[in-house]
Amino acid sequence: MNAASAVEARQRPPPCLPFAVPVAWLLSPTTDAPCLRVARQLRERKNGSGAEFWPRVGDERGRAREAGENSDSEFQTADLNFAPVRMTAEMPSPALLPPDILVCIFSALQVPDLVRAGSVCSSWLSAYTSVCNLGLHWPQQTPCLFYTSGSTGDGAAGLYSLEEKKAYTLRLPDPPIRSRNVIGSSYGWLITADERSELHLLNPITGQQIALPSVTTIEQVEPVFDGAGAIQKYEYSWYDGKKVYYEPPSTLALDELRGYLYVKAFLSSDPSAGDYIVVLIHNPWSQLSFARSSAKRWTWLPPHSYFEEYCVIKDGSLYALSKKGEIQAFDLNGPEVTCKVVIENVQDYMDYGMSMYVVQAPCGDLLQIWRICDPLGEYGGEDEEDEDEDVSEPEPDSGSVVVNTTMIKPYKVDTAAKILVEVSNLGDNMLFLGHNQSLCLHAEEYPLLKANHVYLTDDHEPWNSSFKDRTRDVGVFSLENNIREEIVSPVLWSNWPPPVWITPNPRKINFVSDKRI
Repeated sequence: MNAASAVEARQRPPPCLPFAVPVAWLLSPTTDAPCLRVARQLRERKNGSGAEFWPRVGDERGRAREAGENSDSEFQTADLNFAPVRMTAEMPSPALLPPDILVCIFSALQVPDLVRAGSVCSSWLSAYTSVCNLGLHWPQQTPCLFYTSGSTGDGAAGLYSLEEKKAYTLRLPDPPIRSRNVIGSSYGWLITADERSELHLLNPITGQQIALPSVTTIEQVEPVFDGAGAIQKYEYSWYDGKKVYYEPPSTLALDELRGYLYVKAFLSSDPSAGDYIVVLIHNPWSQLSFARSSAKRWTWLPPHSYFEEYCVIKDGSLYALSKKGEIQAFDLNGPEVTCKVVIENVQDYMDYGMSMYVVQAPCGDLLQIWRICDPLGEYGGEDEEDEDEDVSEPEPDSGSVVVNTTMIKPYKVDTAAKILVEVSNLGDNMLFLGHNQSLCLHAEEYPLLKANHVYLTDDHEPWNSSFKDRTRDVGVFSLENNIREEIVSPVLWSNWPPPVWITPNPRKINFVSDKRI
């Protein structure tokens, strides 16, 4: 099926169905078309409790090769771990369903169901491939929690589905995911730093990766070579666009630099859909650099610094939030980057007990979110009144430090008046905050999620990277009563790298024909 016919199939009702029937109706329990019952049974099938391996798309390798599947599908697959679909006399074989109906059905599925569907037979695999390669998957994918765990091994990760309340295991390509730092999540792609402090984009659903410009092209980093010409260390300079803070530069091991340098990264758009921009917030002093998809090096944006870890692309501009609440808009489209202030500082000081986020609401409004945390334990608020503390005591074990979210305050950004307007609640919206690109979603499109709630993962600095083994602040926070609930108990994840929200994205890049790579 070519791109034009696939798009047309998605937009029109299948020939056996009434005109203008919504696609979501296809999988409704009340739909009685016999040819659709097998798809509904696939959707409704459950496999007991506990983690399940992500189904291998096209279980028979010969079928996958015949359908032209890329070998990188091996990374996100494993043995099927659920019972086959039971066929009855009135049900046609899955292979007899017309391709346009299959594409129409598959384009209405959440990614876990879509991957299951592609494993049924060769014709369903072909429809699955069309949906993924042409980007016809359902756009309102429910965010999932991506995490690592000692039980899954170094080369695999977990994916917890909020919709199904179920965990999956994803097999991922090298370098091992547990050896990486995860510094961002956007459009279904993770931004990770390997043990040489080099950055990669990774789509955990497809297993595809994209290498980003070398760390040695970041303004404050210089390589140190050994006698054979190989990079053995890095020099890390302590300056921003205004002044040099320390001399001389620090010399850091290859895997050590990433802990000093990277704060957060995010994408302007889906890399599998076309050109994109990677925005990197990095140290010293939380500065900005960016790289286009075709770039070989990072572009520095001096003299700006002290940015929060949260930015958003809106109307072609990069909106960056400072640690004092100032929002600046950078126009990255022209030959030269221009900057304007959207709103001035709202605080006179930088509060390290609070994280700030900027996010676009479904209605188009720009929101600024304040997340107040309470650090407890040997390095937390309970010890701050002890003025006679012996500073010669050894540092506390990182597991004794607990940082919990105690309050979240949403504000609307009035760009005309250049002020913040406090809002009492999110109404029918919900937020996803953490080390991901911040999301504001509407409950009508995500009926299984909770309106006026904030889905949280841990991103508290400086405790995040300094205390890697501490318990993570992950949960669902109610704005009505300021109560945080657990997402799943007992917890499934390791504390490092911290869990992060990801919106599953099954779309694949054709690396052979894609001229951007």
